[in-house]
Amino acid sequence: MDNKKVIIIGAGASGLMAAARSGKRGLDVTVIEKNARPARKVMITGKGRCNVTNACFDINELISNVPKNPRFMFSAFSVFMPYDTIALFEELGVETKIERGNRVFPVSDKAVDIVDALVRYAEKSGARIINNTVKSIVIEDNRVKAVMLDEGKSLECDALAICTGGKSYPQTGSTGDGYEFAKMAGHNVTPLRPSLVPLVCSNNFIPSLQGLSLKNISIKLFDGDKTIYSDFGEMLFTHFGVSGPVILSASAHMSNPKEKKYKLVIDLKPALDEKTLDKRIQRDFEENKNKDFINSLSKLLPNKIIPTVVKLSKIEPSVKCNQITREKRRNLVNLLKNFSVDITDFRPIDEAVITSGGVDVKEIDPKTMKSKIIDNLYFAGEIIDVDAYTGGFNLQIAFSTGYVCGENI
Repeated sequence: MDNKKVIIIGAGASGLMAAARSGKRGLDVTVIEKNARPARKVMITGKGRCNVTNACFDINELISNVPKNPRFMFSAFSVFMPYDTIALFEELGVETKIERGNRVFPVSDKAVDIVDALVRYAEKSGARIINNTVKSIVIEDNRVKAVMLDEGKSLECDALAICTGGKSYPQTGSTGDGYEFAKMAGHNVTPLRPSLVPLVCSNNFIPSLQGLSLKNISIKLFDGDKTIYSDFGEMLFTHFGVSGPVILSASAHMSNPKEKKYKLVIDLKPALDEKTLDKRIQRDFEENKNKDFINSLSKLLPNKIIPTVVKLSKIEPSVKCNQITREKRRNLVNLLKNFSVDITDFRPIDEAVITSGGVDVKEIDPKTMKSKIIDNLYFAGEIIDVDAYTGGFNLQIAFSTGYVCGENI
């Protein structure tokens, strides 16, 4: 292999993977990273533990966890699957473990171990990582000739990979620069919006539920009358609305919440059907027949939600349990199975786990990650218009596209 000069912009998950794979092929690889330390965003994933991938070993199941442009990922996943990611990190000296939801973490619970392993992998493959900021790219005769750096310096290249991430978590360096470079090259960038992001709700009871964490609940997300997503797991009420794993995944199915009528319906007791729940409430009422209604729900619900449920049930808080009519009890059952909140907005993109939108997949060859517009331009990672649910799937997209990019650049 002749010593062709490859520049990779961005030393994140996809950029470091692309650097390692292209370096192993004998290319002269330079990674340009504007942060003092590489892979800042990887450092904060999984609350600092790094949810490195998902132990989802069936490609069709893997694809089903990518709501945005899933078919584009088929080739890259075929080449580099989650079990390849796990095996690679084991080879690099990082033992992993599988937790609930098939989430894969380093045994140490330290994201820095994943970051250090990626940096070592790239550098041992011959790649250089330099700390600088790319200002623009130079294109002549339908090829990238160079990148312009701070202070007017330029670096020439035979090929360029843009692996700059998205616009979420800008403090980690994901400030959207890559989208501008893609546009300079004539690429279309689809509309950007937050994904895997908490949701703002308008209901006046929301602030009183702040800090309430619910486990083993199920949700349905409605766009008007149509169910567009359902899930089971954990969620959290905040001062502005809702968050937590099932909420972040639900957000991946939404667009323009300010303009659309989105409603989230929470089943607080998914293990019980309405008939069984009604019998359970009857038993509780019988046990507490001389107590006030508001004091009869502590075995059924977390204390923090009881005042809200009482208010929404329209049953007087002070009415004795033995005086509650069948109709009112049935209304209570319906409320617990269909606790609704109205969604009015996403939280800001800088609070999102990932960015939805990016370089149009129609303009990228899915088998090589090569631009269909510029002869020697490649893309990998979050800059591409592909995104997945929470649980390690988005890092797997970064690793798979980075691998394919590095093998083909």
